[in-house]
Amino acid sequence: MRAAWWLFVGLMMWPVRDSPASAAILYAQIASPSDSALEIAVREVASELRCPVCQGESIQDSPAGLAQEMRAVVREQLAAGRSPEQVKKYFADKYGEWILLRPKARGWNVLVYVLPVVVLLLGAGIVMRATRRWAAPNGGGSPSEPDEPRAEMAQQGTSEGRTGS
Repeated sequence: MRAAWWLFVGLMMWPVRDSPASAAILYAQIASPSDSALEIAVREVASELRCPVCQGESIQDSPAGLAQEMRAVVREQLAAGRSPEQVKKYFADKYGEWILLRPKARGWNVLVYVLPVVVLLLGAGIVMRATRRWAAPNGGGSPSEPDEPRAEMAQQGTSEGRTGS
């Protein structure tokens, strides 16, 4: 039974024998269920790394071959005892900080977090100013100031009406 198992594994590895990462991928597929904590950690780290091929997806979600190899490297490093932060730093050093789906807020990366809030506040200010101008009478003055020419005409009209009777 054991020999048949190794024969099966050998036959499965033959088409992918040229890639070192493919052996890790195959091992991960046939690994025992006791490695579930490792698999959870691999999924967490892989979901925070960007696929260089797809660029809009994490290596966890990407079907690209490079993403599978990168997941195998993540698995190897976590199995070797590295922390998730060390693994992410390894990929950031190798590919640059753009490989992280959530870059750290420092330097120019602060703009990613601050700019949307600033644009939203500016837009709200522009809308408020435009509605106040639109609601203002005759487009001039503030709405709380009385319209002096109208007030004078109204007073003249009432005083003329009293004197004429």
